[in-house]
Amino acid sequence: MCTLALKKIVAPVIFIAVTFTVNAQKSTSQKVDSLLQLMTLAEKTGQMNQYSSDFTATGPVTKDGDKQNQIRKGMIGSFLNVTGAAKTKSLQEIALQSRLKIPLLFGQDVIHGYRTVFPIPLAEAASWDMAAIERSARIAATEVSAAGVHWTFAPMVDIGRDPRWGRVMEGAGEDTYLGSMIATARIKGFQGKGIGNTDAVMATAKHFAAYGAAVGGRDYNSVDMSLRQLHEIYLPPFKAAADAGVATFMNSFNDLNGIPATGNAYLQRDILKNQWKFNGFVVSDWGSVGEMINHGYAKDNYEAAMLAANAGSDMDMESRAYIKHLPQLVKDGKVKMSVVDDAVRRILQKKFELGLFDDPYKFCNEASEKQQWNNAAHLEAEKDMARKSIVLLKNSPLTPKGGKTAAALLPVSKEIKSIALIGPLIKSVKDHLGFWSYDWEDDTARIPSLYDVIKKRLNSDESLFYAKGCEVADTSTAGFAEAIEATKKADVVIMYFGEDRMMTGEAKSKSNIHLPGVQEDLIKAIHATGKPVIVLIGAGRPLIFNWTADNVPAILYTWWLGTKGAEAIADVLFGDYNPSGKLPMSFPRSEGQIPVYYNYYSTGRPAANENDNNYVSAYLDIPNSPKFSFGHGLSYSNFQYSNVSVNTTVPSGNQNLIASINITNNSTFNGEEVVQLYIRDMVGSVVRPVKELKGFQKIFIKAGETKTVNFTITTAQLKFYNDKLQHIWEPGDFEIMIGGSSNNVKTVKIKWNK
Repeated sequence: MCTLALKKIVAPVIFIAVTFTVNAQKSTSQKVDSLLQLMTLAEKTGQMNQYSSDFTATGPVTKDGDKQNQIRKGMIGSFLNVTGAAKTKSLQEIALQSRLKIPLLFGQDVIHGYRTVFPIPLAEAASWDMAAIERSARIAATEVSAAGVHWTFAPMVDIGRDPRWGRVMEGAGEDTYLGSMIATARIKGFQGKGIGNTDAVMATAKHFAAYGAAVGGRDYNSVDMSLRQLHEIYLPPFKAAADAGVATFMNSFNDLNGIPATGNAYLQRDILKNQWKFNGFVVSDWGSVGEMINHGYAKDNYEAAMLAANAGSDMDMESRAYIKHLPQLVKDGKVKMSVVDDAVRRILQKKFELGLFDDPYKFCNEASEKQQWNNAAHLEAEKDMARKSIVLLKNSPLTPKGGKTAAALLPVSKEIKSIALIGPLIKSVKDHLGFWSYDWEDDTARIPSLYDVIKKRLNSDESLFYAKGCEVADTSTAGFAEAIEATKKADVVIMYFGEDRMMTGEAKSKSNIHLPGVQEDLIKAIHATGKPVIVLIGAGRPLIFNWTADNVPAILYTWWLGTKGAEAIADVLFGDYNPSGKLPMSFPRSEGQIPVYYNYYSTGRPAANENDNNYVSAYLDIPNSPKFSFGHGLSYSNFQYSNVSVNTTVPSGNQNLIASINITNNSTFNGEEVVQLYIRDMVGSVVRPVKELKGFQKIFIKAGETKTVNFTITTAQLKFYNDKLQHIWEPGDFEIMIGGSSNNVKTVKIKWNK
């Protein structure tokens, strides 16, 4: 071979490096504008492009050649699923080799904790404790920001009225008011004293909008509703998020009234950016730009990119539609350059606010990351949050044969000498973490099971008997005999049932939400022995367990409680903590009732009572009411409410109404109670709900103590959307209701004049 044959003349490639210098004297807006003027259309498109790393993924994995080279070319503005100070720093170093040296954004699904895993969001909602919820998000932000992450895709603020929908575990339940309060608390927690602080992350309000109302409770499904319902029920938590200064929004997978949310200009431009003046940016959900093709709304990715960009979707997560087609769309006149500039300006604004142009590595500190690992204070806060999230559904006094009624079964008496632990979750570890949680290699070593915790408390193997009995979703009853034998040896039985952690979450919708497998059959078998039975139910959604609810004397709903979940459960079982949780969702009697929620409309033929089904709006086979109502939750304390009083029964105009109630703790247990305020507008220009939550207070009352709780009610709490989508209040008759749950209230009637 002749070496000369290998030689060829190559024209020199000229690469012009441009260094963008940050002028400290300029405002952030001026800095963004200066940078925009230097950017090519391809570089602008790169800022609107987000990829998942190849380390892990929360969606279908798609790999693209040499991503490092794409970073150098400015083709990627953000990554998700990159965590760890070393990993984020390594990619940031590559970004600084690009022409304009624009740093990357790193996002992550930090849904309920990072190293310290907190209760699932629906469980936290059951605490009705805004300070604790904010602290949970604050700790998550502290831990993950130390791992190099700038941005979390939380909180999910979708209203969820259908427990068949698996993502109810990720939200705050069925109520707009409670959901709005929790959205604000979590955003404050994530963003701390402001983004740019190294212990804060950008929060994301998702999924915009109405994702929780998917038809049939089937994830990713269509949503069809009136605009009035959209504005009154589903949008307020998002408005609360915008008002709280949330950095970003994420659009949703569903179509809303025939228009996919990703391409919905009414949602993203008209409402969010114009009416609400939101100045952050909107990111698509995973692949949702390209999925408009499957919706039948776009014929290809070229058209999908056009529709999404024009509708106000600023960043494309994992569709690759923008990076491949947006420059051509601008050249073809299908997307205006001003639309691209607006999107890029919003993204760059956040990068400047984070301080990444001043120091691209400010979140890449391995020493800080190490300091947050296994933080003892964080673990203690997690345990506190877990205890607050547990709901005591039932605690009936026992009635021994031939004897007087005994005390309630919970808390477990210290006179109990032996305990049988039965059920598939008794020795479970990973299930405490729930869906949307991180798995660490040492989880099984650092996270105790309930069996481990109770065994340590009893300090004696001779007083503890165990049998699994069945698997979570088993159809076999082969383990029943062993469980019955263990039961016979014990004074009391603690049974732990429910779902495993992969049964509720994204893409985990179910048509049957009864206790899985033969679990309730095992409960029946153990109950038949005559031994006192306590049932714990761990799950990510409301489940149906009617026989257990009717027959077992003591039931605790324990959700999925996180790293210290087993310890929290034991604290409640043995009386070291008095439960105070209240349900954020109604628990149905049957899937046939769904959706079932407390703030329904009356009808022209309302049922007079639970047994009335004579030509009224009712079922023939079950009552209309849920098995356990929104706001329900018992305590070891006995809280007694007196009648409601008001400062006037005829308030006028903007006069404040003060509603008061006395609550007495008639027990020997100090305890916390969530006092709930509901209002009913008796007659309106449109039909109004039978009651609406408008306030609540969580108060501590000592044993034997009486406290007065006051609520200030203004006309702002009376407002609703009329048929013209005007947000108004109307004078007239109202009922003011205060109580410990939505179905147990004291009522006073008032007439509010103009």
